[in-house]
Amino acid sequence: MKLSVCTVSLPEWTPEEAAVELADQGWDGIEWRVVDQAPSSVTEFWQGNKCTWPSSTFEDDVPQVRELIEKTGLVMPAISGYATCDKTEQVERLMRATAGLGVPQLRVPLGRPGPEGYEAAFRRHRAQYRDIAELAREHGVRALIELHHQSLASSASAAARFLEGFDPAHVGVIHDIGNMVQEGYEYHPWSLEILGDYLAHVHVKNAVLAERPSAGADRTEWAWQWAPMRHGAADLPALFEALAGIGYDGWVSVEDFSTDVPQAERVRDNLAYLRELTCA
Repeated sequence: MKLSVCTVSLPEWTPEEAAVELADQGWDGIEWRVVDQAPSSVTEFWQGNKCTWPSSTFEDDVPQVRELIEKTGLVMPAISGYATCDKTEQVERLMRATAGLGVPQLRVPLGRPGPEGYEAAFRRHRAQYRDIAELAREHGVRALIELHHQSLASSASAAARFLEGFDPAHVGVIHDIGNMVQEGYEYHPWSLEILGDYLAHVHVKNAVLAERPSAGADRTEWAWQWAPMRHGAADLPALFEALAGIGYDGWVSVEDFSTDVPQAERVRDNLAYLRELTCA
């Protein structure tokens, strides 16, 4: 397996700093976050993230991205896009840029269902993803759905149902244990078997269920919080054992949203931990 980092989890570094640091630490690749951000006075994962390429200019940034990658020797296994499947023009622009970089895969999220109910949302997004699949075929870039809580594809079973009949050469699934532990968990070997040829990429992170006060009520409330990869509820050793069991030799990208330790230390230890798991 080859190891990379999604830059959504590197908010403190610029793209140049991230590429140099990851190469120096010994990572194999980098997965760029690409989205237009609103101006922000803070630097966080989802706002003011310095390690983000703007979606609106990503095509123009291709030469700069390519030069940066060539200098560091990193590989780009996928582009982490945020343009949802109903934004066809935005998705196509990202696909052109992705193809121009020679990157084989682009995340194209489903987005959260609207108020119309599950079945209506399912039909609507399926129709939209047919257009995405056609764009993927035209541009030679595989469109990826990420398993994500509070989405139409929170589990392997849900994603397989959604993509039934689609050509796995053009669409695929990102397995994400950190999302699935919150919603959509299925026994690891079965989840991988269910995805079959649609398994295209793997994201890893971790989370814990934490108690929170319930104001004025005699009950306990719980909420998921991001946790260090070694110490969350998701069983990463079991996942890597299952991946090895099917002979998975693709990419694993880290999306660690924990903040217990400084970013550089966190990233370095994540690489050490993943090497422990892949060499076990």
